[in-house]
Amino acid sequence: MEPVRQLAATLSQARRLLVLTGAGVSAESGIATFRDAQTGLWARFRPEDLATPEAFARDPALVWRWYAWRRDQIARAQPNAAHYALVEIARRLPTTLVTQNVDDLHQRAGFHDAICLHGSIARTLCSITGQAIDADWLAAHPQEPPPSPHHPRGLARPGVVWFGENLPAAALEQAYAAAADCDVVLAIGTSALVHPAAGLPAEAQRHGAWFAEINPQRTPLSGQADLCLPLAAGVALPAVLAAWNGVHA
Repeated sequence: MEPVRQLAATLSQARRLLVLTGAGVSAESGIATFRDAQTGLWARFRPEDLATPEAFARDPALVWRWYAWRRDQIARAQPNAAHYALVEIARRLPTTLVTQNVDDLHQRAGFHDAICLHGSIARTLCSITGQAIDADWLAAHPQEPPPSPHHPRGLARPGVVWFGENLPAAALEQAYAAAADCDVVLAIGTSALVHPAAGLPAEAQRHGAWFAEINPQRTPLSGQADLCLPLAAGVALPAVLAAWNGVHA
């Protein structure tokens, strides 16, 4: 497939790569995208109505139970071929990985320095101070949600960025610095609907980077991409690696 070979050839000549991943990458591991229909007990709730500071203030137990259900789903999932392919790409080419996913599958595949713009569902924070709460404290306080050890009015909350909250400033600064310094940018499995993450490819292009999108569906980014590869990430990225091997054969 010519686009696969073109992307492989471009990566083989690149100086520095920026990768932006979204929910489509995790979907291949069986993790429902955030806006997919809920199932079972959660079918009558919209995720957008649970993942907000207002929802947590109104009914912290409900929000805590929903995230416990999501954590259980994610714990059973495994990294897929796309996660492992990105680790291999980073071995060959200096790569900054920016992800909108909160499932830590990139890290479990071996990409330990990923920039997590939306936090991590595995982490738990104090709702007042934002300080991390360790697993031993949570195990000793099985309430829904547990109280925080860091503030008398605090509660334990998931370490993710909710609708209406700002992204972590340090992570966003790192991501935009990487966009200004790369010569190739890949957007993989992202709907490109959530900003400011969706603005990273344009920022990279503004600094002269070549931009490829890997996504079975067209997105708002497709029209500005130099190359669109309409495949699932778990199919596309191993194929790109195989073609890259052929470039150097």
